[in-house]
Amino acid sequence: QVQLVESGGGLVKAGGSLTLSCAASGSFFSINAMGWYRQAPGKQRELVAVVTSGGGTKYADSVKGRFTCSRDNTKNAVYLQMNALKPEDTAVYYCNAEVRHRLGWTTLYWGQGTQVTVSS
Repeated sequence: QVQLVESGGGLVKAGGSLTLSCAASGSFFSINAMGWYRQAPGKQRELVAVVTSGGGTKYADSVKGRFTCSRDNTKNAVYLQMNALKPEDTAVYYCNAEVRHRLGWTTLYWGQGTQVTVSS
């Protein structure tokens, strides 16, 4: 079983910064892409950022230039540095990881979610 544990959410004023962390634990062979999604009340879950095993990144247009997604493969961890936060960034943030198991198949796992609230 693989678990993703997130931390770092909270309440911040507009213009402030937060860093989210997510670490994978359990039994697996490797991790392909890791990323962050968010879901605001009444809205669908949307991609925020993703980072491949090689370090390539992709961002939602709404966060480009403000958020930075990175990973530490030695710790099986992914991070989301969020700067210049806006009230519209308020959401529950979920990390995910595409895990490759020893027999070759892959599974997408999700963290439990962490609340980010940006006040105006």
